[in-house]
Amino acid sequence: MVAARDNLVQSVSALRAHKLRTVLTVLGLMMGVTTLITVMTLVEGANVYVEQKIANLGTNVFQIARTPFAVTDFTVIIKALKHKRFDLDDWRAVREKCAKCQLVGASASASASVRHGDHELTDVALIGHTANMAEIDTRAIALGRYFTEFEDRHSANVVIVGDSLREQFFPAVDPLGKTIRIGQDEFQVVGVVEKIGSVLGRDADNFVIVPLNQFLRMRGARFSLTLNIRAPAGSASFQDAQDQARMILRARRNLRPGQDEPFFVGTKESYISLWQSISGAFFAVFVMVSSISAVVGGVVIMNVMLVSVTERTKEIGVRRAVGATRSDILRQFLAESVLQCVAGGLVGIGAGFFCAVALRTWTSFPAAVQTWVALLGVFLSSAIGLFFGIYPAVRASRLDPVVALRTE
Repeated sequence: MVAARDNLVQSVSALRAHKLRTVLTVLGLMMGVTTLITVMTLVEGANVYVEQKIANLGTNVFQIARTPFAVTDFTVIIKALKHKRFDLDDWRAVREKCAKCQLVGASASASASVRHGDHELTDVALIGHTANMAEIDTRAIALGRYFTEFEDRHSANVVIVGDSLREQFFPAVDPLGKTIRIGQDEFQVVGVVEKIGSVLGRDADNFVIVPLNQFLRMRGARFSLTLNIRAPAGSASFQDAQDQARMILRARRNLRPGQDEPFFVGTKESYISLWQSISGAFFAVFVMVSSISAVVGGVVIMNVMLVSVTERTKEIGVRRAVGATRSDILRQFLAESVLQCVAGGLVGIGAGFFCAVALRTWTSFPAAVQTWVALLGVFLSSAIGLFFGIYPAVRASRLDPVVALRTE
């Protein structure tokens, strides 16, 4: 029986004797593993991206509005637009009666054109907030302050701007105290929000925040509000706050027990759940395609190994004649197959890691190769080498030594 070390040395020597064939074989499997690693990296990164960017509601915060927050059926949205609007009375009722709710804020949004001097920006997100949204909203103030409850109650002309507006209007000066025009009204800048970046290719810093009463004065009462509610820590308290807020709103709308609610509750989990339902099938297809690529690489290896067996028939006969057993021949060819696949897997992991680093460097996408994904790549490549190398190895081990020696 040939020692494992000698078997490995013989396998490496055989592969080095046919460098071009070995490189092409490794390249085929590398493409499959690289595809798999890249897809899995995108899956993991997309989940993190959705959690950090899209579903960033903060700890123990939920929203209530007349239209759904996360839905794939457009008819549901059309139907929801017929629901009664949320107004300031709804906000006050939940704020005063919901004992389980820590903070109850309200918000509304529209689009507007914003001007400073000769510079004008169109399609800027105009957001109206109650003053306590400073403690609910996840956006942090980088410069200046939030507006006060007094300013909100008296519809003061104060504004908080996103980082994009600061860069466009005040690139080299302090924006605090400066004046900008929103529509036909002038507002004094009292704060600047910390830079958020791009979300799904859209600039998330292109917005202004004004007191909610000022927003409603500008846009009218036709806008439905969104209630933003923060509950105490703990899953039980979080659910209790949702239930109590829903009961208050059901009572205000005179709903009978069992009657459908004309409003929707949105949580961080609801956004993530929607994303997972949408992306599950989408990414499954990509994983299947990448797996097929890896299997194709395995088939290539099997074909190359069969050719190798045919070319080295006389070598096999000589080895059998000098005492090598069938097991020795089997292990050698299996070792050659697995070595090529492991090499292809390692190179594929390196290429996948490079793709992840490039994606993370040049975009805001949080791509990274997880340890378990890298281990999966090594395991997959080894399994492919073992599976597709069995038949050529068995065929080599079953060659009759006498017939093999006669082969020219």
